[in-house]
Amino acid sequence: MLWDVLPTGKQPGGAPLNVAVHLHNFGLEAHIISRVGHDDLGAELLAFVESKHISTRYVQQGETHLTGVVKANVSNSMEVTYQIVKPVAWDYIQYDAALSELVQQADAFVYGSLAARHAPSRETLYRLLQQASLKVFDVNLRPPHYSRDVVSYLLNQADIVKLNHHELEEIMGWFSVSSDEATALRWLAERFQLQAVCVTKGADGAALWVDRQLYSSPGLVVQVQDTIGSGDAFLAALLRGWLAGQTPPDYLAFACAAGSLVASCQGATPPISEAEVLALAATSAT
Repeated sequence: MLWDVLPTGKQPGGAPLNVAVHLHNFGLEAHIISRVGHDDLGAELLAFVESKHISTRYVQQGETHLTGVVKANVSNSMEVTYQIVKPVAWDYIQYDAALSELVQQADAFVYGSLAARHAPSRETLYRLLQQASLKVFDVNLRPPHYSRDVVSYLLNQADIVKLNHHELEEIMGWFSVSSDEATALRWLAERFQLQAVCVTKGADGAALWVDRQLYSSPGLVVQVQDTIGSGDAFLAALLRGWLAGQTPPDYLAFACAAGSLVASCQGATPPISEAEVLALAATSAT
């Protein structure tokens, strides 16, 4: 939970925050676990979350570290790069009984590798993973803020994994396995005992391995503003369909449409609706 600093100004961001906002847009109740500083940027972030009708009860505030800031380079709209400041407040998320109770009651617990870059938040994450019923790993590799050992541990904990094609190629290289999506997704599912694994491919759509079968969905043609948050909208949409018991082709197509719709807007959390996503998804089916 942080500020993305763009040439046009700052905007709220951080993958978990973006996923929570989009889950809410799709009609699901979502809570975010994070930490901000006791500063103006933290107060603004809390106000933003509340404006999206998401509870800030599980967002901690600290006196010793500033609210997180990321400098985003959008010179290439298709491949945004990030300079992530550290250490900041979200590196120091403290474990407590309230977080434990929340995670135990949740239908799904979404986490990423960035939360594990610093020991305090990593230890909290590891404890919460032991209590979650459905663990969804949004890989989200941001060099130099991860290690092979930590990412492998997080894969071992996961039930569902979502990653992009660059991340798939890098991780398969660690294990000397082909990054061909059919081979790689099946291997990851079997190696880490995953219920599902999904790779996003930007304009080329996405592929999903679930129930020992590979599904794919094409990309949709949109006028790209920036790709910030498009993967987070994709994941929220995928989870919506998974939790509703939809078929893989249906929720994969919906997820691709959600990601494309966000890419056609500026910023990570434009106010897109389920109806708008369904309308865009329908264009790919005709």
